[in-house]
Amino acid sequence: MEGMSIPPDEVEAPADDAVLFRSSPWRTFAVLSGTLLTAYILVSPLVALVLGAPDEPWWSTLLQGAVIAIVVSGAYALTARSALSTWVRASSGGLELAAQGSDPVLLAWPDIDHVVVRRDGLRTVLDVTPVDLDRVHPVSEEDEGWPAIRDDDADPAGRPAFTADLTQVWPGPRALRRELARRMP
Repeated sequence: MEGMSIPPDEVEAPADDAVLFRSSPWRTFAVLSGTLLTAYILVSPLVALVLGAPDEPWWSTLLQGAVIAIVVSGAYALTARSALSTWVRASSGGLELAAQGSDPVLLAWPDIDHVVVRRDGLRTVLDVTPVDLDRVHPVSEEDEGWPAIRDDDADPAGRPAFTADLTQVWPGPRALRRELARRMP
């Protein structure tokens, strides 16, 4: 499993009330395909009008847009960026995090100083700042590595924070924000 995190199905949840947020390349493929198809259908008649191109039947425009949307979305789905597996699980036992190919770690709620879900350009990013890195618990015995740690003085106290890209996480960053607000003391 080199380069991939342990799937959440293989890790026992710390409590029965766990809520799982995981990356979904298929959802990303569907959303990207729909967005590209809609954009193509809206823009192509305007381009044809400006260029003075002959009118094409509506089904031709739809077919061209569908082919372009599927090819571009499929290419993105096959890239290494899309294949990175990220998952977050919140429960009364704490917050589990496996981001971009790392092994999962568990932080009990009292061990978390603060959690921020923020925008970074087009990406949505989760920053989890532990009270102390010594209080972070690897979930598996085969500790291949922690999630990425951001240490760029973003925290006022200068503590490092775990980061995870939530762009492809489903049910989505809003649902994760609600769950974190409910769980954080």
